[in-house]
Amino acid sequence: MTLRILLPFLAVLALLEAASGQGGRAAGGALPAFRSDRELAEYLKGLVEARQKGRKAAPGCSGAVQVAHRKGAASTPTAVVRGRVVALPNSPVTGAQVTLGPIGVGTLTSGDGSFRLVIPAESLPAARDLVLRVRRIGYSPVERTLKVRPKDSLQVDVSLCAQTLELAEVAVSGFSALARQDGSITNTQEAGVDEGGIVKLHGEHLVILRRGRLFTVAIGGDDLRPIAAVDAFGPGIDPRRTWYDELLVSGDKVVVIGFSYERGGTEIGVFDIDGTGQLRPRATYQLRSNDYYSSRNYASRLIGTKLVYYTPLYLPYGLDEPLAALPSMRQWKPQTEGGGRFERIATPQRVYRPAQWEPGDDIALHTVTECDLAAPEISCEATVVIGPSGRVFYVSSGAVYVWMTEWSRPDRRSAPRAILCRMPLDGSSPSALGVSGSPVDQFSFLESDDGYVNVLVRSDAWGDWMWSPEWAGRAGGAVDAALLRVPVQSFGDGRGVAPRSSYRRLPTETGYAFHNRFVGDYLLYGSGNGWGQLQDDGSILYVVPWKTGAVSRIALPHGTDRIEPMGSDAVVVGADQHDLHFSGIRLDGRPGVAQRYTLPNASQGELRSHGFFYRGDSTHAGVLGLPVRGPGRPGWSHLVEGSASILFLRNRDWRFEALGTLAGDGESAKDDACKASCIDWYGNARPLFIGDRIFALLGYELVEGRVSEGGLHDARRVSFAPRLAVTVSH
Repeated sequence: MTLRILLPFLAVLALLEAASGQGGRAAGGALPAFRSDRELAEYLKGLVEARQKGRKAAPGCSGAVQVAHRKGAASTPTAVVRGRVVALPNSPVTGAQVTLGPIGVGTLTSGDGSFRLVIPAESLPAARDLVLRVRRIGYSPVERTLKVRPKDSLQVDVSLCAQTLELAEVAVSGFSALARQDGSITNTQEAGVDEGGIVKLHGEHLVILRRGRLFTVAIGGDDLRPIAAVDAFGPGIDPRRTWYDELLVSGDKVVVIGFSYERGGTEIGVFDIDGTGQLRPRATYQLRSNDYYSSRNYASRLIGTKLVYYTPLYLPYGLDEPLAALPSMRQWKPQTEGGGRFERIATPQRVYRPAQWEPGDDIALHTVTECDLAAPEISCEATVVIGPSGRVFYVSSGAVYVWMTEWSRPDRRSAPRAILCRMPLDGSSPSALGVSGSPVDQFSFLESDDGYVNVLVRSDAWGDWMWSPEWAGRAGGAVDAALLRVPVQSFGDGRGVAPRSSYRRLPTETGYAFHNRFVGDYLLYGSGNGWGQLQDDGSILYVVPWKTGAVSRIALPHGTDRIEPMGSDAVVVGADQHDLHFSGIRLDGRPGVAQRYTLPNASQGELRSHGFFYRGDSTHAGVLGLPVRGPGRPGWSHLVEGSASILFLRNRDWRFEALGTLAGDGESAKDDACKASCIDWYGNARPLFIGDRIFALLGYELVEGRVSEGGLHDARRVSFAPRLAVTVSH
């Protein structure tokens, strides 16, 4: 390996160290906070004015979309949509998200604003309307319906308008109007930190969130029957253009996290649940924010009885009242005009900025909100760090880490300057450190027990906003990578920089969709198919002892599409155009492949981490479950197709044995009269291990399996699909 692999990181670090004069030393113990409303308002106003000087608002901006048919049909059955995204006056917009709905094809614009979308033939058997959506931080979104035919070649040029924001009056006051049980059923990244998902356990009932509704199913004793079904939104709320994504349970409270484009912010729905599984809406709260969605990450966490969630809030381009841009919250009151008044939940003393940070064109208020769910009336407070908009966040048991990078980089080939911020959950002040590059997702992080923060960084990552993790590495060619390892005590007021010696260069990874995971004392990474079409290529899995030691290079006959802990070892899952493969990686001694299993004519049914679960029964024994579907299905198809079944494999002393599959009948709800959240962005299938019982959640079906000498068999099932003939009232 040559030094070339780390040159982009080293070049940026040299500049950072020279500018800071710190050479890696912490400069002060914490980020500086603001002392008063006046000081904060003047600072925000200065940011907006400085940015407007560099970008004049062009009169008559309308978000125009120009569509033209290119001469000559495509040479394959696929159709191609290509084009360019610019901002007036004709300056390219890099990093804009371009998607085609409802088929889920998407990409990000390159350095010159260009994009290219290939529509698979199976998604376009005949002419159909597809919805082109273009989004970019700081610009108003653009949406246009296109008529696309097989073999079409379309040129679509989009002009974005700088975004302005009109804010309602905000009251200046604190906001107050607003256990986890042992044995989590969610595949979480950190022990003791639950993550918002689609199914949770409350006593003897499963609580399930799907397509804008909440359901409970009784499973206590020998029970298996649906109990309750209510809307996932409160009375008097219009659910249009709102996504209800995540569910958490604390005590006798059920919390639903969603995002409303209709009302412009994050929604928190609180429901009471009793011992019989009945649900009753308690209150709805709305937090002013931008969309938190990530194809891999989860916005909310539950630590004890404390709800913790991250939301970005991008500084608008037009702002008459600077303090109105701060995070604020309200309890939704349908009887009040406008739904009630927002109240600020962050005082100036809880708003911070890194010392010597030079603001660019894109600025965000990175917000971590904490709510006490044990209180009779939920109370929430926010901590804000102002910085560049690009982000990846990670939650340990004691802090939220936010890696902030600049979106507007003229040269995407070089590693970006960045800020790594640590926001403690004990109420103490945040701290930060200057860094280089960017992680791909939350799995790139580990806060280790030895007092260090370990992060896998790459030169081409785009953060975890929306579908950005799925595009890392798509430019092709070698990708620079390094393992950053810094002590928590080195964080300070933001002037300090992680020294070059804290970056350990890693082998270049040249694949398509990048995956990484810390498992025990090791970091594992490789590339696979991601959301794209399945390939027949193999991959290289790299196993890195994150403290010190030699890097192991393991050749796999399949892509690295998923890396999961399996006790003290790991499993790598990957599909080709025909089969689904499981490789068990032994991590004691010399890392290597200890076992393999191939499921013929299959591919993954879910791509999120919560789609997988491993129940450890002893040191090297347990059972894993993963949703699967037919062969050759591209990754994005999980958004529009349900999983056919869930595969269960037994791991016994480094040997996989197929227990069997639990399948759904697919007939439980052909038409559920969905009113909101009608795409399963977080999936709809989960393997569930509750005590000695095994379940498969498949859409609106819950299937229980029984293990006998012949393997796993379908014992019974229940459908909890909405009864459309019955109106369920609150």
